[in-house]
Amino acid sequence: MALTISYTFKGQQKSIGYANDKYHDAFEAVAAAEGIDTSDYLAMEQAVRMSTRDKKTLRNFRDNYIRQKGFSDISVVRE
Repeated sequence: MALTISYTFKGQQKSIGYANDKYHDAFEAVAAAEGIDTSDYLAMEQAVRMSTRDKKTLRNFRDNYIRQKGFSDISVVRE
């Protein structure tokens, strides 16, 4: 089953192919496609994950970071 990620980056609608074995999640895939380094995000995500068990807090951290980088409407489309 082929997967495609549809997303908006700085107001432009885009889509890319996606493979689960290459990226940790959809955000990493779209960040790589736009040439954005996510190493600081991954380190902070790990710190947040170690400091709380609340999934809502982790999701909130991730969503805020994604918005700061200019992404919105990230969704995985199964073909």
